[in-house]
Amino acid sequence: MWIEFKNYQEKAIVKLKQEVNDLLDAEGNKICIFKSPTGSGKTLMMAEFLKRIIDSRIDGKKFSFIWIAVNKLHDQSRNSLKKYYDQFGVGLKCSYFEDLDERKIGENEILFLNWASINKKGNIYVRENERDNNLSNIVARTKDEGRIIVLVIDESHRNAETDKSKDLIEEIGPKVTIEVSATPQLKGVFHGVEVDLKEVKDEGMIKKEIIINPGFENYKLNKKLTDKTADEIIVEAGLKKRAELTKLYEKGVSDVNPLMLIQLPDKKGGLDKKDYILSILKKFGYTTENGRLAIYLTGNEKINLENIEKNENEVEVMIFKQAIAVGWDCPRAAILVLFREWKSMIFSIQTIGRIMRMPEHHHYKDQELNIGYVYTSLSDIGIAEDIAKEYITFFEGKRRDDYESIDLTSFHSKRFREETRLSSDFVPTFFQAADELKLKNKISLKHNIVDTKLIASGKIDDVDKETKSIEKKGTLDIPKNEVELQNAFDYFARENLTPFHPELRSIKRINDSLYRFFDKSFKMGVDDWPKIQAIVLAEENRQAVIDVINRAKELYQEKVGKGKSELVENDSLWNVPEIINYNLNFEKKNYKKSVIQPYYARINSKQQSILEEYTEDSIIEEQFIKYLEKNSEVKWWFKNGKSDSTYFAVPYIENSQGKAFYVDFLVMLKNGRIGLFDTKGGIYAKTAKERAEGLAKYIVEENKKGKKLFGGIVLKDKNSWRINDNKKYSYDPNNLKDWKFLDLK
Repeated sequence: MWIEFKNYQEKAIVKLKQEVNDLLDAEGNKICIFKSPTGSGKTLMMAEFLKRIIDSRIDGKKFSFIWIAVNKLHDQSRNSLKKYYDQFGVGLKCSYFEDLDERKIGENEILFLNWASINKKGNIYVRENERDNNLSNIVARTKDEGRIIVLVIDESHRNAETDKSKDLIEEIGPKVTIEVSATPQLKGVFHGVEVDLKEVKDEGMIKKEIIINPGFENYKLNKKLTDKTADEIIVEAGLKKRAELTKLYEKGVSDVNPLMLIQLPDKKGGLDKKDYILSILKKFGYTTENGRLAIYLTGNEKINLENIEKNENEVEVMIFKQAIAVGWDCPRAAILVLFREWKSMIFSIQTIGRIMRMPEHHHYKDQELNIGYVYTSLSDIGIAEDIAKEYITFFEGKRRDDYESIDLTSFHSKRFREETRLSSDFVPTFFQAADELKLKNKISLKHNIVDTKLIASGKIDDVDKETKSIEKKGTLDIPKNEVELQNAFDYFARENLTPFHPELRSIKRINDSLYRFFDKSFKMGVDDWPKIQAIVLAEENRQAVIDVINRAKELYQEKVGKGKSELVENDSLWNVPEIINYNLNFEKKNYKKSVIQPYYARINSKQQSILEEYTEDSIIEEQFIKYLEKNSEVKWWFKNGKSDSTYFAVPYIENSQGKAFYVDFLVMLKNGRIGLFDTKGGIYAKTAKERAEGLAKYIVEENKKGKKLFGGIVLKDKNSWRINDNKKYSYDPNNLKDWKFLDLK
């Protein structure tokens, strides 16, 4: 079967061959970028490029190839290339590690590898073993045969830029590395081929744009039918749009049966949306039994998937989670339904890419068929690069080269299972915290209605372009019904469980505490639970409740930890870690005096909109960092972690129990003194007595051993920084006479 390439594909293949041939003749190892939009046929173009690069060479060059991809994508790429080469009788062999003959990559052989399999310490493909059969030696034997190694990194934005990955690429030492991605990451590369998004659209390979919740700004809510959830509204709207598209395909004499994809949120804390969504679909006549519904979930939950990619397949709706996010291709997919999730308000390129492709590789006269449709209960949306959970990747912060050992005595607490879950003991501690913080006086029973906000007529032109917020006409506000209130109430409890495990039992402990509090304080019983949920979730009440939950967790930890934990001195003296690894929940900050470079802060998981860019560093911590950055006496500072022996902690006593106090900051001054500071504000300054006195005692004892330590609890008052380093700690916000002005000179 002859394949007719689109004009942009043929042009890209020719240019890529020319670029790589030029790099093969250049000195040293080179990198070539192949940037092409999602849905443009990158794998097909790469298959043809490899076929042409080995064909009819007169320079005597011989090649072996390594193709690395994430997740199961290497399997799909291998199968696609093998099928392509088999039908044309091309002599390119597609192999896995175990298929190699004589422990080397043969001429015109492509070794397909899963990135994680070669990017983990101790993995069989990397480590030394009795047969000397690891990747390094296979590469060495291949090169000894006189063959040039070309490395292809597929979906390179997932893996190519980490230091560990770059070390691995350097170890392979390919003559040419081809980075293939819609969003390439390798920096400082000047050779490459880029396929323009407009060309791909103009030639009908992908849809012209993505529309989100079209027409929702004109949605008329029937006040008499307010029990309809936001989830029901978006599912119903998606099904209605699917029926409209079906008629348009029939009108255009096409047998394409448009597919609607429903992505379920990951199951969290025992909460699962699957059964609820199945019940909604059943009301509209969609079941697995009648063949109109398919399920693609992990494990054995794979139903009605045979030939689902074919345009005329009878399945009309498919439910999935992340299982198909990478590499799955079904061009007839036209509609995506996405629910409000725990944390993320960000579309993955790969997920939205499932509805970008045109089923027959051309645009239609009816413009509605040239658009992808998203229906979602999110209030705002962004697009970001998609990194698979299974792939081990991280940002890396390294300790500065000018660091000199500080050798501090440090401690840590042994944790026990009982301390990671909430028991019935939590309820009385919640009441204690509520009394302490006067929650009853802060709660407003006349609250704003808790709405679910839906995007109204949003639009995306380029799914590969990262953006904070999409263009939209506005939002549709729908009062939450009882089902949505309960879900939101459970989510609220889960979000505020840290450091306890987010299991259903612990979620229900928080819920139960709140119900009992309202019963005691306002005589609101079981029949009033939806009202209680709405009151707690209302913006004017939310923060006061969160503060009480946080204080209750502190009290609870004191209670359950009594007699069940042990304070342990570290085996060796503590120094700032040489390397700290971060996942994609962190973002880089430009702080020059941080001893860890670059400095990363956790992205705040509780942000209500992706437009908010606050990170886990609290406001007072961010202010203190800026103070340290500007202070000429500071050589470096370290933002401490909060667990185990990796981070620095001093001992203190609370309720006769030895505990570890992880101070927020360690600061090295140019005169050799080391500051140990913990930033506090509001209620937290009030409750810091035991920790402050433990820190003061530790400083005195260590200075007797020749250390040059100082520090204490710091807070900001009227634009001044003040410190309490007294042996006996006290805090009165109206009288700070015992608090010195912080001076680092």
